[in-house]
Amino acid sequence: MKLKGLPHKFLACLLTLVISNSLYSAEALKVGVVSPITGATATFGQENVNGIKLAYEKIKKAGGKKFDLVIEDDKSDAIESTTATRKLINIDKISAMIGEPTSSLALASAPIVQEAKIPFITPTATNAKVTQVGDFISRACFTDDFQGVVMAKFAINTLKKKKGLVLIENTSDYSKGLAKSFTDEFLKMGGKMASTEELTYAAKDTDFQSLMRKVKRANPDFIFVPGYYVEVGLIIKQARALGINVPFLGGDGWDSPKLFEIAGAAVKGSYISNHFAPDDKDPVVQNFVKDYKKVYGVNPGGFAALGYDALGIMNAAIQKAKSTKPADINAELVKTKDYQGVTGKITFDANRNPKKAAVVLEAKETGFVFHTKVNP
Repeated sequence: MKLKGLPHKFLACLLTLVISNSLYSAEALKVGVVSPITGATATFGQENVNGIKLAYEKIKKAGGKKFDLVIEDDKSDAIESTTATRKLINIDKISAMIGEPTSSLALASAPIVQEAKIPFITPTATNAKVTQVGDFISRACFTDDFQGVVMAKFAINTLKKKKGLVLIENTSDYSKGLAKSFTDEFLKMGGKMASTEELTYAAKDTDFQSLMRKVKRANPDFIFVPGYYVEVGLIIKQARALGINVPFLGGDGWDSPKLFEIAGAAVKGSYISNHFAPDDKDPVVQNFVKDYKKVYGVNPGGFAALGYDALGIMNAAIQKAKSTKPADINAELVKTKDYQGVTGKITFDANRNPKKAAVVLEAKETGFVFHTKVNP
């Protein structure tokens, strides 16, 4: 590049521009996102990212400290999740991270983020162990300890069912943790298990005939399945085909339109605990639903709402922080109090878990509808 003959004023302006751009690049703030956009839990990740992007556009319009989003697909795989996390930290040089929405993959990536001292918030990983990884790990959702208690009380107090059965996905931290919290509370309240045998299945199983025959012999009043939507849909469909007509109960892992595509009308009359209901009359919820439908053409689910809230909480910490340093952002993040999200008013406890309400949804033939709200 030849600069000879250019006016001195132009050269001075050019030099100033180069210097200021270099300073800006050095101080640029990046927020990483790791989510399963493809793979077995893709609808979770896609909804999660949709909610994050919607929040990001709103944040940009509001002004304040600016940041860029760097989004990585972990393909619903623990190894991919850790690889994506390391890339964001070591190559993209992120200052904060919105973590994996499922518990097992969040538990895979959280130790890496904790070691790097990067503030991390998972939108929807409900396993209690996630925030126990360290003081840089937070969450926007309630935990399985609370979710399990909600559904145990619902089974006994609302459905008046006292003989239950629990089916557990044997490699899922989410499924095992939620099963334990449900079972502990259910038995404490006087409920009984229809079988002493632990009934389990594996992720990606498609044939549940043998398991369903065991269920039928046990003759429960209801069946609690704390799993994810693909296997749950197949379990319910095959159960109904064998004449098992008792209610199925579950958690937020059922929250996907794919469940209804797989199970069809068989899912009708089931109930789940969740973080959000698009038909909740709360004005905050309805404004979010309106904005989401305008962009994506469909109603948001809980994973979209919590993705939206997770970035909103992180942004609030970024705006309050004394600098763009990760430690300063985390110092504000852990102090989150009375943040008004679409999934409720959020205040972190000493372990960076939010105190907030849960909703119980009822499955109709084509989707879930709001049934009731349960406060902590």
